[in-house]
This record gives sequence, C-alpha cells and structure tokens, in this order.
Amino acid sequence: MTDPGMGSDVTGYARSAPTVLAPASVREVRQIVRDARRTGLPIHPVSTGMNWGYGSMSPPLPGCTVVHLGRMNRIRNADEIDVDNPVALIEPGVTQRQLHEFLLAKAPSLMFNVTGAAADTSILGNALDGGVGYLSPRRTDIFGLEVVLGTGKILRTGFRRLGRHSRLAGSHPYGLGPALDGLFVQGNLGVVTSAYFKLRPRPPVQVALSLSLTRAEGLAPFVDALMALKREGVLPTITHVGNRHRTHATLVHGVVDYLVGRCGFTAARAAAEAGRVVAHFAPTEWSGLASVGGTAAQVKAAVSEVRRRLAGLARVTTVTDRRLSLAHAVADRCRAVPLARALAAVTATVRPLHGLALGVPTDAPVLGLLHAIDRHDLPATSLDESRCGLIYICPALPCHGADVAALLGRMAQRARGHGHDLHVTVNVETDTSMVAVTNLLFDRSDAEQVARAHRCADALLAEIHGAGLEVYRARSDMMADVVGRHSAHWGHVRNLKQVFDPQNIISPGRYNLPA
Repeated sequence: MTDPGMGSDVTGYARSAPTVLAPASVREVRQIVRDARRTGLPIHPVSTGMNWGYGSMSPPLPGCTVVHLGRMNRIRNADEIDVDNPVALIEPGVTQRQLHEFLLAKAPSLMFNVTGAAADTSILGNALDGGVGYLSPRRTDIFGLEVVLGTGKILRTGFRRLGRHSRLAGSHPYGLGPALDGLFVQGNLGVVTSAYFKLRPRPPVQVALSLSLTRAEGLAPFVDALMALKREGVLPTITHVGNRHRTHATLVHGVVDYLVGRCGFTAARAAAEAGRVVAHFAPTEWSGLASVGGTAAQVKAAVSEVRRRLAGLARVTTVTDRRLSLAHAVADRCRAVPLARALAAVTATVRPLHGLALGVPTDAPVLGLLHAIDRHDLPATSLDESRCGLIYICPALPCHGADVAALLGRMAQRARGHGHDLHVTVNVETDTSMVAVTNLLFDRSDAEQVARAHRCADALLAEIHGAGLEVYRARSDMMADVVGRHSAHWGHVRNLKQVFDPQNIISPGRYNLPA
C-alpha cells in the first residue's frame, strides 16, 4: 500500500476507498452492483488500477468501494483468433504484455495498437479512458461491449446482442440502429466486463522513423507538414512529437541502466555520463517517432516522400531492428572507447522504444519516470508506491501548427512560472485531430512540491480553457472543473445516467455531474 502521507496515487491526490472488491466473473460483478443498489453505497470500477497520472484507482468522490477487475483476465475467443479473424474478445484484466505474448505464441502474424504505458497495464481500461496508441486512438479499436449497467442488467452493444455465436458479433463494429459503444468510453453508466478488440496484420516490412526538428521555432510548419502526411495516408499511424524534457526523461534511465549493468559504472558516475550522452544524441528541442509498414516498395516510397516533405524542417532517420541490433553489437564490443560506449548505451535504450511503433509493449517510458524522481531499481508496476509524482493535463488541439505552437508555448511559460518543466508529446492522431500529452514531474514525498504541482496543473487547465479548448482526458481530481463547464451538455449526460444507472451508484462524478 502507498504511504498515506504521499497520497493514494502518483498525482498526490488522496481519495481513500473503504473497501476493494476483486470479482472474477460477470456474475460476481452483477452481484456487486445489486448489493450497491441495495445499500446505496457507490462503487468505482477499475481495470488493473494503473491509470497513472490520471488518478490510478482513486474515485472522483469519497466513499466509493473500488471494484478491481484485474482477475477478469481472459481472452475469451483465444482458440478462434487468426489472420482471418483478427479480433480478440478481452476482459478488463487483459494486459498489453499478456496479449502480446499470446499473439507471439498463437498468431505471430498479428499485432495490436500498443501505448507507451507499461506492459502490465489494461488494454480495455486504457481504451475506455480515451487512451492514444502508436497506431490509432484506442477507442477506435473496441466494439461489441458487454456492460453490467447500474440497474444490474447486462447490455451487449452492436451485433454482439445477436449472441456469442453470431458471425456478426465480432466482425461488424457498428451494429444496427444507434451505436451505444461510445456511451461507455469516458463514462460512468455501467461496468464494462469485456469487448472485442481489433488486431492488425503485421506488415511484411516495418520501419520506424526518427524525426529531429532542426529549429525549435519550426514546430508550427513541422506540425502542419505531419498533419498533411497523415491526411494523405503517407503516415497513416500516429506520429508522436516530444519536447526535450520528454525525450531526456525517457532516455536517461536506459542509458544509466546500460552503463551500470554493462560497463560497471557506479550509479553516480552513470548518471553524470548519461546526461552528456543524451544531450549529444538528442540535442534538438523537438523530436518525433512515426512508423511505416507495407511491402518493401510501399515503405520505400513512403519514406522517400516523408524525407522530401520534411526537408529543411527535420532530419529523418529510418530505424529497423536489424540496424539497431547491428549498431549495438558493434558499439558494445568497443565500449571501452567513450564514443562507442555512448552509442551502445543509446542503442540499448532506443530498442524497446523503437518497438512501440511496431506494436511491442515496453516498461521503458514508465521506468524513465521512476528513475527521474525515485529509485533506479523499482519495477514499473510500483509507480504508485514510489516517490514519483506525476500529473497529466492533456489538451485536445486544433489542427493548425501555429495554434499548437502558441498554446504549448504559453503552457510551458505557465509551468516555468510555477517552477516546473513541462513534459510534452504532440500526437497527430487522426486526419483532423491532434492531442498533447503534457505532464508535470515532482517528488510527492514533499508536501510543498505536491501543492505546487497541483497549483501549476490548475493554471495549465485555466490556460487551456482560456483558449476555448478542452482536455481530451481528465484526472479524477479535476472532474468537477471539467463537468462544471457547459452545464447543458453535462445535463444531457446526466439524463443518460438516470436511464442506465438511476441510483447513481457507479463512479458518481466521473465524466458526469455528481448528482
């Protein structure tokens, strides 16, 4: 358990739960809902509870019983998944690691849309909170939901209502009539106990593209160029563009790990050298990661077009497993030479990050957060038990580079005014939309740092709202600030709540008016 003095999760936000229940079946979930209706005591469902930076397991309001769905971890159609049936019927406890290892063993020609969250995070939980993967927004990957409503009844959306054995249940994502799936994404109308999750055929050729912006002031035209490449299908997956603070926080851990484990450095010496290594290999203010897949000819043409369109804006480097492995092997053998050692450390660090763009989950980004604040030796799953403080404030962005650069510039200035460096990643997610993943890092064992971080987060939210924009994903502790605006809209959402959960016993106040 987390030290109560540090808050119940990495945000430093303490919202205790009197009880934690861990059902293993839909039947048990229904009984929990029935009991909640009878007693009037609300419940707060979580998948694996690792919604780090957004509240983890913390409910928006006190007094909720947490319903931890991690024991519900079956891939229900495991025997049916293949290249001709590329969907997995998963429960909330199925993790990125679990599905990845299953596909490697049973259907290696398939992959899925991974996120930069840890390997042991829930796929379904992330999708239902509006997470963004490396291939697409996660919410577009799920359909055919099975939901225990606040009435205790079960709803199956789309053609899943036709029954498990209907050939449409797991193949046709839209169904007939109003599409209800979206009501349960960022909602509190029911407890989702399973859903179909789309898988992807693994392309014959896959390469990652490393994009280094040549000038910090070139962010606006760079974003516009990426948006055009997205719309035209040249870069069909999501391009992630991180600032220097994000890139360095992600890389330093891996470099230190290599220097300590492979070169025998002390932790202090490794930390000192890691800063120099990362500054040398990642000197630019903004850098990006994209991926291209297809036949050899398709990939060659796409890479050529990306290079042409980004000429003068960014340096484009193609990255493959083979090139990384070869470079690392050569540099590692010569690691007594400082420059070779630096290259070996960087390639060792980049390999798992490169895998994200190719559908391979990793703990590396989360370990980078741990290393930045707490200890080097903690596993990613210990983030909530560490001293690491993490708060996300993530705006949905207009799709014009000048507007994006201006907003992020004002947010970074606000953060500096509160003594924080703002960690930023811009995600070019669809043909018409972008989002920014921005966060603050702090030591949450220090009460003053926690308070200062939350003041900063409030100021950043005010900046977003002042620009006429909104976050695309909200923390538990900011729900009141989000739903307190545009009352007519949230009134309609509350009306839906009264249909599906008339006693308001499921996560009161989560993406909804509290009563």
